[in-house]
Amino acid sequence: MKVLALNSSLRQDGESRTELMLTHLVKGMRDAGAEVEVVNLREKEINYCMGCFSCDTITPGQCIIQDDMSRELYPKWLASDLCIYATPLFHWTMNAPMKAFIERTWPVMQPFFVKSDNGRWVHPPRHESPKAVVLSVAGFSEDWIFASLSNYANFLWGRNGKLVAEIYRPGAMFMTSLDPEKLADILGATEQAGRELAMENRVLPETLARAQQPVADLETVAKAANMFWQTCIDEGVNPKAFNERIRIPRPHSLEDYLFLMQLAFSAKNAGDAKAIVQFEFTGEVTGDCHIVVDNGKMQTNIGKAAQPNAIFRAPFELWMDIASGKANAIQMFMAGKCSAEGDLPLLMRMSQWFGLSPS
Repeated sequence: MKVLALNSSLRQDGESRTELMLTHLVKGMRDAGAEVEVVNLREKEINYCMGCFSCDTITPGQCIIQDDMSRELYPKWLASDLCIYATPLFHWTMNAPMKAFIERTWPVMQPFFVKSDNGRWVHPPRHESPKAVVLSVAGFSEDWIFASLSNYANFLWGRNGKLVAEIYRPGAMFMTSLDPEKLADILGATEQAGRELAMENRVLPETLARAQQPVADLETVAKAANMFWQTCIDEGVNPKAFNERIRIPRPHSLEDYLFLMQLAFSAKNAGDAKAIVQFEFTGEVTGDCHIVVDNGKMQTNIGKAAQPNAIFRAPFELWMDIASGKANAIQMFMAGKCSAEGDLPLLMRMSQWFGLSPS
């Protein structure tokens, strides 16, 4: 099987979830013996179709625009058995680079009108086009978000039997912060989908369900996403800069702080640890809360603990600076801006439970 895999994501440097999913899909196809060429559309010159119809009349079957599409990509597309259209979801459908590519495949059609078997008037094909797989990712966490893209894909390729599979990954913005086992299952299923495409020309329903499984409870996703975006707005950064410099959304209440601790807690890193840790906050947010860690599980509570192993006291805003890496915990303790009593080395161990290292 000869496969052309198109990636229309403009993101680079490991930021693209479209590319992440496509990479694993392609790996599975190659493992099963398919010949796959991956093309990043961001690296190609693809001008817009002008609607001049010269490809119908003056140069039948050939676009008169001379660019990477006409010289390289269109011939490769025609020669492929299968084309993977991998696009991030932009404004409810495919993004502009992918749409431009598809519009430039018009030379595959003839300009004449003929009536199809179902009674519709259509343009007859000039050449056989490749079968299609549509792969897309979206930040939204519900499947309905892909409805417009799916409708378009089925209109283009489904009605003529060319659409082999649709693989949609909702909640993609959280993929790289997932529990490693869950992420491995999603990406493993995506590789399996590639193998099935190469060997059986389809993706089994159970494989698709694993690749598209929910990343988290929708209420949890929405709350985390809103905290993330508010932090980006407050700090004046885009998501890339957030991931490079900030990494942790900034809570503005005890409830939000405990919520983030639950998200960040690693049962694997905590191991068999047992501890009760109390936080006493002053400043812009005043109040007490505590966590209970016991054999890989954590409970969070508002209020004081009966017998904490350690108590940390600090202005809330300063502790959030420490948690997000803006302030050095040891320096702040040495300067007397925050204090602790009880099991002081617990601070070092706590950082491991949440996948962090103390500043």
